[in-house]
Amino acid sequence: MTGLRSSQLAAAAGVNQQTLRYYERRGLLAEPERTLGGHRIYPAEAVTVLKVIKAAQRLGFTLDEVADLVETGRHRHGSGPDAGLQARARTKLDEVQQKIDDLQLIAGTLRAAIDAGCDDLVTCAGQPCCPIPFAAITVGAPDADPHH
Repeated sequence: MTGLRSSQLAAAAGVNQQTLRYYERRGLLAEPERTLGGHRIYPAEAVTVLKVIKAAQRLGFTLDEVADLVETGRHRHGSGPDAGLQARARTKLDEVQQKIDDLQLIAGTLRAAIDAGCDDLVTCAGQPCCPIPFAAITVGAPDADPHH
């Protein structure tokens, strides 16, 4: 029987052995064959699968989304045009761009607070020149409306 033992696969993919078992339970990694002694033996392509999973996570996909992408890839012929990587990548890109936009707004507000010399949040909030949008932040907050 040829292949990689758990420790070899984990080392090659840069993960730990608990991650392998977790991915098996989640269905991301196929359950491996076993030796007569009960040791797991993974096929060489399992290294690629693990690296793909880790790369997708670094791109912002959740483990559930990665699992869905892996499953969709396995059953490519029956899936519709919105189920594949292209559609999911576009959606993820939109989410990432929204986060970038939000972070740029936050960064700009923090720069304005630094430039304005804000030193105390409570004092600053009471000043008309305060650059931190306290009113806008609390308008959408769940605790802002006592009727909810």
